[in-house]
Amino acid sequence: MDRRSFHDEQTRNKRDSVLLAIVVSVVLFALIISISYMFDPGSVAIMVPLGLMFTGIYTWSSYQYGDRVVLMSTQAQPAEGPRYIYLNDTVEGLAIAAGIPKPDVYVMPSMELNAYATGKNPENASIAVTQGLLETLDRQELEGVIAHEMSHIQNRDVQFMTLVAVLVGVAGILSNMILRSWRYGGRTRKRDKDSGNAGMIIVAIGFLLAIIAPILSRLVQMAVSRRREYLADASAAELTRYPDGLADALEKLGKNNRG
Repeated sequence: MDRRSFHDEQTRNKRDSVLLAIVVSVVLFALIISISYMFDPGSVAIMVPLGLMFTGIYTWSSYQYGDRVVLMSTQAQPAEGPRYIYLNDTVEGLAIAAGIPKPDVYVMPSMELNAYATGKNPENASIAVTQGLLETLDRQELEGVIAHEMSHIQNRDVQFMTLVAVLVGVAGILSNMILRSWRYGGRTRKRDKDSGNAGMIIVAIGFLLAIIAPILSRLVQMAVSRRREYLADASAAELTRYPDGLADALEKLGKNNRG
């Protein structure tokens, strides 16, 4: 029977995730070439670097400030005051066990049972939980959920998934631009025909990528996410040394969040 340690699984997960990210990056590069050619075949040498520059700036800015957008969109507020002493103590204790700095702690004003981790690295991370989670779960269950989110930070899942989400978003934007150009660009299609078979092939590939790129990118994102969720469950059990806490919490989440 093949038995792998947490370290082995983490190494395998990182390797597979990097390969999947490369696939998305290659698709993005192909989209940039296609859309550059469709707008102006004679300026591909200029348009492609500009497209790569735009993608780099968009990716960097989203990566740097994406966590703030997420916290604002969920109306998360800092968990301060005596009401949240246990929550902060639990996060701090699990951070020590995980060997990472204590993340900032936030509470969302929602009665749904939910929690998430966000941030660009373990040194700049946050954990947010809903008010409903705090009022529904007991201490062991809450510890299990927080340990799960802490594991995402420890394993750098948050950092990688933020990057993948940005790449998927860029793929969607570029695909939409190509499809709109194809739909409304009658003169562009005429010019492609005039440029010969090579031009038609490039446009056809771009049009095909525009259709499948968002789907492919989303599938890659889901594949990476599922693998990392399983590993976070296992890592959480290792952190708390009590897997029943997370298991019971997941059971409650499954029953209460059906709506």
